[in-house]
Amino acid sequence: MGNAQDKPPGSGGGGGRSDQAAAGSGTRSRGGGGAEKPHRAPGKGVVNGSQRENSPAGGQQRQHSPAVDTSYLDAPAGALPPHLARLKNAGNQLFKNGQFGDALEKYTQAIDGCAEAGIDSPEDLGILYSNRAACFLKDGNSTECIQDCTKALELQPYSLKPLLRRAMAYETLERYKKAYVDYKTVLQVDTGVQSARDSVHRITKMLIDEEGPQWRENLPEIPTVPLSVQLEHRDKPVSAEVAQARAARAAQDEATKKEARFTLLKREGNDLVKKGTFQKAMEKYTECLALKPEECALYTNRSICFLKLNRFEEAKQDCDSALQLEPGNKKAFYRRALAYKGLQDYLSASSDLQEVLQLDPNVREAELELEEVTDSSFQISHTSL
Repeated sequence: MGNAQDKPPGSGGGGGRSDQAAAGSGTRSRGGGGAEKPHRAPGKGVVNGSQRENSPAGGQQRQHSPAVDTSYLDAPAGALPPHLARLKNAGNQLFKNGQFGDALEKYTQAIDGCAEAGIDSPEDLGILYSNRAACFLKDGNSTECIQDCTKALELQPYSLKPLLRRAMAYETLERYKKAYVDYKTVLQVDTGVQSARDSVHRITKMLIDEEGPQWRENLPEIPTVPLSVQLEHRDKPVSAEVAQARAARAAQDEATKKEARFTLLKREGNDLVKKGTFQKAMEKYTECLALKPEECALYTNRSICFLKLNRFEEAKQDCDSALQLEPGNKKAFYRRALAYKGLQDYLSASSDLQEVLQLDPNVREAELELEEVTDSSFQISHTSL
């Protein structure tokens, strides 16, 4: 794992702290006294932090704690030597478990250990500072988060995670212009960071409300990210988690665009029906159906257009489709009855109109149509005789 987590952290968790930064040092100290000795109940003992039960007869002692897998501690961690890699890996695991204060101490020990060992790898140190910044942010210590992010960015300029974390810390402290600059810098490196885009929109609206149309004039300068940095980021292989998040975001964006286009086309179709422009309305509904073929109302709406255009067979087919989706749709029955009437199938029209009246006896139009198709059916039968 590079940073403590792939998604930018928020505030909260980890409990209250009194961490203080030593000037010019990576050291953070925690307040509190010595460790409290565990209480020993009669017949109980504590060995290596786990409880054991003494046998009444002085026999074998039984351990109750299950074995814990600590193999993750030995995973490679960049160019860090094994003892510092273990500290970083331990911090990562503690962070994942929500133990932000304990994770912070591990990262601090690793940072101090790098100084003692003379390790000056910008990448490894940058990640340690960025990870510790995530802990400060989770603990609600935005000021120290900003300090660690700034240090990480001095070591690795334009690194995404410290930029995001510093932006979030600035926003928490209501330093919105500085937050805006960091979010905009993030988007120069990677335009797909949704959290940065959302934050830019949110802060922009806030600054416009506060300062009016000239709000941009009061912004700090936004640095220009070199093209080489942008290309390096794009060419960098992404983790499976990041790839999955990007795919989900792309799918969500596509769904949003599809929904917006569907809504627009349907509204245009409805407006064209009101104007009596049935051919163009039918085309709009057809485009809608290409986006949402399971939308029942589109079939009943398009059937109106076909009826008005005397395309009775197509109107009937649309009503058939609507009734497959919603078997009790009275509009579909009524309009199919009109289509049958246009096709001079008065018996089928009568059957559908009766279905409408069974569903809703108050549909006056259906009563009138039923009388008409009944008369037409009678006339045809009388003529054939």
